[in-house]
Amino acid sequence: MLIIEVTNAREVIRKRVGLLGERLIGKVVDAEAHVEKALMQEMEIAFQEFGIEAKIVSVDGPRLASQKYLQVPIQIREERDVFIKDE
Repeated sequence: MLIIEVTNAREVIRKRVGLLGERLIGKVVDAEAHVEKALMQEMEIAFQEFGIEAKIVSVDGPRLASQKYLQVPIQIREERDVFIKDE
């Protein structure tokens, strides 16, 4: 199992839409959820190309407490099943 924590979501949004857009998105849209959704789309394509079937889940809650511990209150934001496409 892999756990990927996006640690610079606001910076990614700022690069994509500029400082003013980042301020507006911070008020209207969850920057972390927005970046995670884009990342999930890219992962789905890459997994399919490699023939990997997986479940990718974007959750709100878990945080890395230290290098050895993960805090796990979970609320699922989005879920995606990835299947190999028949050619």
